[in-house]
Amino acid sequence: MTKRRPATATATATLVLVLVLFECSKQMALAENGVPAIFVFGDSLVDVGNNNFLHSAARANFYPYGIDFRGGPTGRFSNGRTIIDMIVDYLGIPNAQEFANPDTSGDRILKGVNYASAAAGILDETGRHYGERYSLNQQVVNFESTRNDLRKSMDNWNLTRYLSRSIAFMAFGSNDYINNYLMPNLYTSRFRYTSNQFANHLLNSYTRQLLALRSAGLRKFVVAGIGPLGCIPNQRATGVALPGRCVDNVNEMLGDFNEGLRSLVTQLNSQYPDSYFVYTNIYGIFGDILNNPDTYGFRVVDTACCGVGLNRGQITCLPLQFPCLNRDEYAFWDAYHPTEAASVVLADRAFRGPPSDSYPINIQQLALLSL
Repeated sequence: MTKRRPATATATATLVLVLVLFECSKQMALAENGVPAIFVFGDSLVDVGNNNFLHSAARANFYPYGIDFRGGPTGRFSNGRTIIDMIVDYLGIPNAQEFANPDTSGDRILKGVNYASAAAGILDETGRHYGERYSLNQQVVNFESTRNDLRKSMDNWNLTRYLSRSIAFMAFGSNDYINNYLMPNLYTSRFRYTSNQFANHLLNSYTRQLLALRSAGLRKFVVAGIGPLGCIPNQRATGVALPGRCVDNVNEMLGDFNEGLRSLVTQLNSQYPDSYFVYTNIYGIFGDILNNPDTYGFRVVDTACCGVGLNRGQITCLPLQFPCLNRDEYAFWDAYHPTEAASVVLADRAFRGPPSDSYPINIQQLALLSL
């Protein structure tokens, strides 16, 4: 006699099947709709090696950077993959090659190009003490150069469709604070602007370049907010805050920028119905990691895995320095950047998360939208 399956077990199995089919249908739609390419603009959080080709002190093409990355050091400021590596995996497309690489030409640009540059900011002056870098303005110029190259391989109709279906990922603002506003000994911005005025100054410049990229043909934008910079090992190492505490006044000044960026996304979506802008709440996601580390398997959230001095944040990771062994338990890789393990959380929530993580829709939903 055949035993009947309990009703609860049958219902559970049915629910699991429905969820699997739903996820498969989304992935099929994603493949059919097709995100043909990703164009990455930003700083060291998403730089995949552009600064290797520039006269810059802001480089990560040496061990122990890349210690957990296939092939070793590449110029990524991480022990392994970064958020952009994971997002392109979710999208099912190859990662974009670095613009500065002479080999990035011809068919190699068809899946996109990465323009991100360590130490770069929204403002041209930001990060100048590190040497050469591609500022936001320069990255937009570099994209226009790529668009001219793309015209050689497709006609205007196909180029317009290709760009409108591609995704532009933007990660700017962090350096404008830590390598500009918070360095009054090198930059005058702290004397010229209140924190609110500086945020507005950044947002005005950012808006102009976002619209320049839209005018150049891009239509799908992911705009990442700034994470809690007052909690990175570099800022903790200043000694301004009590041991174990973040530098609250630094985090507070970021509120004007992040809230303004989210409002800007709402405004641009309203003004340009043929385009989609998504704000990713990096501050909230990373703040959740720091406030609830056990939930994500982290044990160390106030000290870098690789670095020198207080919180291993006074001097960032040095060539051939021996890093921590339990890297998956650290939220921060060096004085400024997350570990691969932390980037997994950031990428997953940005890609699939609710509106509190990605507003007004997430990256997966953005990819599925047709234009």
